[in-house]
Amino acid sequence: MTVHGDNTPLTAETLQKEILGFLTERIKTDVELDQDLFASGVVSSMFAMQLVVHLEEAYDIAIVGADLKLDNFRTVVGMSSLVLRLKGDTEAAGNA
Repeated sequence: MTVHGDNTPLTAETLQKEILGFLTERIKTDVELDQDLFASGVVSSMFAMQLVVHLEEAYDIAIVGADLKLDNFRTVVGMSSLVLRLKGDTEAAGNA
């Protein structure tokens, strides 16, 4: 399952908009793309698990091992970079 439409290219900008939409819906407050969500108190470390599950389900990726570090979830930019990297790894593995 993906959040974006099948014809919409998966870009950093698209991901950032979708992640911002998810956050706004869940935490009921606006955040900036580069805002440290944890340091600013907008979200808790418990919410990080919800972010992991959401990203995995929405973008058909697996976030495991070293990728589970909190730094990957601090900002919307960081999350979008993680998804793009993992999607690239997945697509590269599918082409191998």
